[in-house]
Amino acid sequence: MLRVLLAGGGTAGHINPALAIAEIIKENYPDTEFCFAGNPEKLEAKLVPKAGYRFEPVRVEGFQRKLNWTNIKRNVHAAGCLMRTGGRCKAIIKDFKPDLVIGTGGYVSGPVVRKAAKMGIKTAVHEQNAFAGVTNKLLSKEADVVMMTVKEAEKYFPEAKRKCVTGLPVRGAFNKMSRSDARKQLGIPENALCVLSTGGSLGARTINNYAAKLFKWYQDEGREVYHIHSYGTYQGYKNYIDECEEQGIRIKENPRLIVSDYINMPAAMAACDLVITRCGAASLAEIEAVGRCSVLIPSPMVAENHQYHNGMVLQKAGAGVVIEEKDLTEELFIGTVRDLLDDPQKIRSCSEKAARLHISDTKERIMAALKPLIEDK
Repeated sequence: MLRVLLAGGGTAGHINPALAIAEIIKENYPDTEFCFAGNPEKLEAKLVPKAGYRFEPVRVEGFQRKLNWTNIKRNVHAAGCLMRTGGRCKAIIKDFKPDLVIGTGGYVSGPVVRKAAKMGIKTAVHEQNAFAGVTNKLLSKEADVVMMTVKEAEKYFPEAKRKCVTGLPVRGAFNKMSRSDARKQLGIPENALCVLSTGGSLGARTINNYAAKLFKWYQDEGREVYHIHSYGTYQGYKNYIDECEEQGIRIKENPRLIVSDYINMPAAMAACDLVITRCGAASLAEIEAVGRCSVLIPSPMVAENHQYHNGMVLQKAGAGVVIEEKDLTEELFIGTVRDLLDDPQKIRSCSEKAARLHISDTKERIMAALKPLIEDK
């Protein structure tokens, strides 16, 4: 029986790829036993057990580069965690006895994969972003194989023993619904223009604010555009619709505006012509899978501005437009959306180029990368 230990977390962007890789391995090796190592105070502590997998806590904290009194105290705490991490990782590995250890990024994957490599166990890492994270860059020197979502990340792993572009696993639902079926489900006419905007499951204040400006523009200009917007489940956004109404933005009486805290993303993506969103690796992989034109606003609140680099992969391919928050103005944003909506051929061209970026055989590529390690156990 194959035994696989996965480590990664902190955000859904590291956890979901780990869960997807587990499912891919299970499809090929049904009797595999899995264990996940993660921070007990982070999102993985909820998502992993919910998915039905064994979870082992490893308390790891990142060091803060900007020094002030608060961050100094946080760094002292992080150092204390780090001193205990080695022994904890060794205990998990000795107890579970994995044949393969896979890291998907985040602070926790570092000590787990590093300890496994020192103990002679086969190891692999998966990098989701175009701008590789610090943890995976360090681990690439020790791991047996480095898997990457996009080829743009290759330059960050010059000392990797073996590296390959696999793409990022995308939920099957994104490949199952046609544009026509999605529009019937959502009540959107076949020939109407449709925009989708989202800041992710929790929402993003910038995306919410600029979506509201777009609603107002439709209203003032008499634009008959259908718009699906997810403002997120974060408590701070629960009054989003009422706040828009107070500003004179008539959402409730406009049947073309579909605004909610949560939406069926595969259906919304299939129905739309244009997507406005952040630049998380998973979101961009979904845009590519469906083949949609996009206006991308990278979050500036991420390590090493990696969302910007993710978005630029699409912009350089002619598949979307990136606007950094530091450059964002109402005039630029509305003008960018207007120019696309007024040019259906441009939208079609961007959509086709996005679809060309999609790696449709990601599952097969991941297994091809891992199989030599599994068979050499």
